[in-house]
Amino acid sequence: MGLTGGIGSGKSEVSRRLGERGAVVIDADKIAREVVEPGTEGLAEIVAAFGAEVLRPDGSLDREKLGSIVFSDAAKLTVLNGIVHPKVGVRVQELLDDVPPGGVVVYDVPLLAENKLAPTFDQVIVVDTDDEIRIRRLAESRGMSEADARARIAAQATREERLSIADTVIDNNGTVEDLDRQIDEVWARLTSS
Repeated sequence: MGLTGGIGSGKSEVSRRLGERGAVVIDADKIAREVVEPGTEGLAEIVAAFGAEVLRPDGSLDREKLGSIVFSDAAKLTVLNGIVHPKVGVRVQELLDDVPPGGVVVYDVPLLAENKLAPTFDQVIVVDTDDEIRIRRLAESRGMSEADARARIAAQATREERLSIADTVIDNNGTVEDLDRQIDEVWARLTSS
């Protein structure tokens, strides 16, 4: 199943809590970072393709520097994607191979609505939160200004667009207890089928 929600909605918290209950959580963004960590084949291939200037002094990937190279050149972006995407695919398959029969797999996909990926999942869970609460959370947890938070929210799908693809909505406007109750209900449905 796919799990999504706008920035500041609490999607990562829902993902973590589903993982605690036994779901296998597949976070493609996280895996994409893992496959290019220092010492990996992925990082070595990136350095071979783009040069050592894409490394920080500690040997880790300088994502900003790499981004400035590839996002202004479609051919270079294709090279990067050709390095990273297959490695992400291999890692995702390893995780899927380890899922026990009847196990629950949750794909944590931040831009599921924006990339029109809903049809690729048997179910879509949307974490929904009022914009004002999201703005407050982004200021508190990430130190983001109100203007930056509003700009990030505006750059993503609208709440209505996300809700239109939802099979299940988790309302994250309340307390942690409210959130846990909803996650317990979702988990019970997912594990009873």
